[in-house]
Amino acid sequence: MTDDHGILLDRLVAAWRGLAATRSRNAKRDLIAAVLREATAADVEIVVSYLSGSLRQRRTGIGWHSLQDLPAPAAEASLRVVEVDAAFEQISGLAGPGSAALRQAAVAELFGRATAGEQELLRGLIFGELRQGALESAVQDGLAAAYDVDRATVRRAAMLLGSTTAAAHLLLTEGEQALAEVSLQVGIAVQPMLAASAPDVEAALAKSGLPAVIDAKLDGIRVQVHKHGSKINIFTRSLDEITERLPQVVATVAALPQDQLVLDGEALALRPDGRPEVFQQIASSAATRSESAGAERLPLQAYFFDLLRIDELELLDQPLAERSVIMTDTLPPALLVPRLITDDGGRAADFYADVVAQGFEGVVIKDPTASYAAGRRDAGWVKVKPRHTFDLVIIAAEWGHGRRQGWLSNLHLAARSDDGEELIMLGKTFKGLTDEMLAWQTERFLQLEERRVPGIVFVRPELVAEIAVDGLQTSPRYPGGVALRFARVLRYREDKPAAEADTISTVKRLLPAID
Repeated sequence: MTDDHGILLDRLVAAWRGLAATRSRNAKRDLIAAVLREATAADVEIVVSYLSGSLRQRRTGIGWHSLQDLPAPAAEASLRVVEVDAAFEQISGLAGPGSAALRQAAVAELFGRATAGEQELLRGLIFGELRQGALESAVQDGLAAAYDVDRATVRRAAMLLGSTTAAAHLLLTEGEQALAEVSLQVGIAVQPMLAASAPDVEAALAKSGLPAVIDAKLDGIRVQVHKHGSKINIFTRSLDEITERLPQVVATVAALPQDQLVLDGEALALRPDGRPEVFQQIASSAATRSESAGAERLPLQAYFFDLLRIDELELLDQPLAERSVIMTDTLPPALLVPRLITDDGGRAADFYADVVAQGFEGVVIKDPTASYAAGRRDAGWVKVKPRHTFDLVIIAAEWGHGRRQGWLSNLHLAARSDDGEELIMLGKTFKGLTDEMLAWQTERFLQLEERRVPGIVFVRPELVAEIAVDGLQTSPRYPGGVALRFARVLRYREDKPAAEADTISTVKRLLPAID
């Protein structure tokens, strides 16, 4: 299957089909391990990325319409994954006058060398829509099995290096010992710890216990800020670097006396009355690369809730209580997220009510004994919001009527199945959509169109929206057995992939609390 030029793309097509044909986690692990044993140092990162369902290039500029008129598939497999990666790297670098034509020509050349199965795989990789079920954790299991190393070592290294691909390359080139010795490095983004959810403070405290650390939940942009001397790097929740877009955060952190810091927090702007600006304006400002790129940038500032490293001291494995003390001693109070540490449930409820009254999103209730669970949604952190919200995938939209004529309006909403293999429809909504959102989503949905029937456009399930609901009800109409009541769109979560949308079990767990 392999030679000095690396593994054939056709080998990944066979693996992809095998993964799609089984629900067994062990079977997936073994299929992935078999492929990885054949990978070379030159292509292991590419293979790991493709098995996980994504390209190494975050953006290629290839749209759906670019793949509508392609050459006939090749009769025999000849493409190697290193050639495919090089082609996408070239395509992603195209810009300026004439780049669209050059990109189309490069796409046609690549697909012209691909077999029918390879063309299907490439389409899925480009649009992130492979359904083989090889989530990143399964690929980590396969990597551990392929090289007979501890699974926990692989997972930790992937979290600290920011990706499984980087962990795979290190393992193959430097061995298990090097993988085990990976530590948090300033300048390399760590996969962030995520919070579970609860319907109210009482339920959250039941998970975290007392005493508890309770942070105000600020509705901003999640940022991880690294300081090494005068060099500052700022990463988003999805590990994209946005340093140049947050000049005030850069200046603030650069002025701190410590030589090395890794901080976790939120970037947002406050109004003169102390209430936060709306999330859409914050997100738009963070997306602005320069003052000349559009509307004036808001003065976004960071507020931190965790400290992962200070100088030579790494704190990931230390309990939150210890991290909190060091952070409080290190940072000026103005840079800290409002925090209450209490063993009184009544005080916790009062703090939550006060935070919400100030216009913030809610609270995150944290176990003071918990370490920083990088890359995981852990019960050590539990978020509580004053409204019931779910992050759901858009699977279709209906053409509007009356004032909304010509816009795709009524959204079809779905949660993930617990195994991540399916999307389960829960209902529809057109509420909460501004004219600006209607115009944006109509253009975006047409780019994502898979098929249509009269009145409805079905789209590739890539967009996630945060949906608020007044309640849930049992319903035989939908396959999950529940339906949303009075659903409305709060915002689109372009920072969140469909693989991180809420599951049907998450939705159903909130049903008793709502009823």
